[in-house]
Amino acid sequence: MESDENKLSGDVLPLLHQAVDREASDVHLAPGYPVTYRIHGRLEAVSEAVLTPRAVRQMVESFLPERLVPHLADGRNFDCSIALEHKGAPCRFRANVFIAQGDWCASLRHVPNEIPSFEWMGISQGFAERLVGHRNGLVIITGVTGSGKTTTLAALLNLLNQKGGYRIITVEEPIEYVHKPVSSSMVVQREVGRDVDSFYDGLKYGLRQDPDVILVGEIRDRDTAQMALSAAETGHLILTTLHTKDAKGAVTRFVDLFPHEVQDDVRTQLALSLRSVVSQHLLPSAAEGKRTLAMEVLHVNNPVRAAIKFGKIESIESAIQTGKRDGMLMLDDDLQRLASIGKISLETARRFAKDPDSVSAVR
Repeated sequence: MESDENKLSGDVLPLLHQAVDREASDVHLAPGYPVTYRIHGRLEAVSEAVLTPRAVRQMVESFLPERLVPHLADGRNFDCSIALEHKGAPCRFRANVFIAQGDWCASLRHVPNEIPSFEWMGISQGFAERLVGHRNGLVIITGVTGSGKTTTLAALLNLLNQKGGYRIITVEEPIEYVHKPVSSSMVVQREVGRDVDSFYDGLKYGLRQDPDVILVGEIRDRDTAQMALSAAETGHLILTTLHTKDAKGAVTRFVDLFPHEVQDDVRTQLALSLRSVVSQHLLPSAAEGKRTLAMEVLHVNNPVRAAIKFGKIESIESAIQTGKRDGMLMLDDDLQRLASIGKISLETARRFAKDPDSVSAVR
């Protein structure tokens, strides 16, 4: 759901304009703290003045869509997007409104107007082509909040859109990147809470809309997971995200959405439908004021398929290690590469490595 610039309070609007000028990725509003930006991974207070609960609520009411304001009294979490104009160009923020210790808070993420290039993101064109080159199946982008999952999905969809010949349906909460029409493709974007009730409904009804590709912003529950599997099995390419720290965790998380008594069947389905898992980490760059993408990549081959089917999740890491020729990548190997070429410091590489001792100054 999108809020209008004309509705924004006089306190919120300048904060958002300043956030864009300072290249802040996020704006945080919480009682007892000053307005705080996250700039290239670091938190920076805008001033020393702390916000009161009343001030935060007034800000929230100014950008929350009108249909949700009456529900502030009984709600706990809301998602919406904010559209405004910055220096003559459209500008958008994704907002999450929530309660902490009885008071309203909000986190707003700036969504760039243009979908970043793969080169800017640190992803090779060939790798991206492989992810979207599957005729069907499930591709999962995973990582913690703020690891760039949505941006990666947007870039992958943009690649398909530019190629042409695809009917693409997205189900997002909220819509962040808006895909521009291309004559030979069609992208229909639906927002949970405004255009459709849930990810599950968006996926369910999306299958009746002649899609080639469906993007599901996030798989959170059993029904959505089951529908995603069914869609992948019936000839559609499904792109989605999960919140896990590594590739094998995405497999575990997906299966754990289901009751124990059906998990064997789910593993069998997943082994047949899963195509790739990309685990993302945005790390402090060696260059001041930037962040660098590190990845772990799992492509499903016969050893991985067997590991998923029989629940031998720990053997997935071994399969990644031995699958380098097939394009797989261990996180620690990517951290080593990034440290070796000076993209990140050795300290950062070791801090995020699964086995810090495996990352050396020179290889």
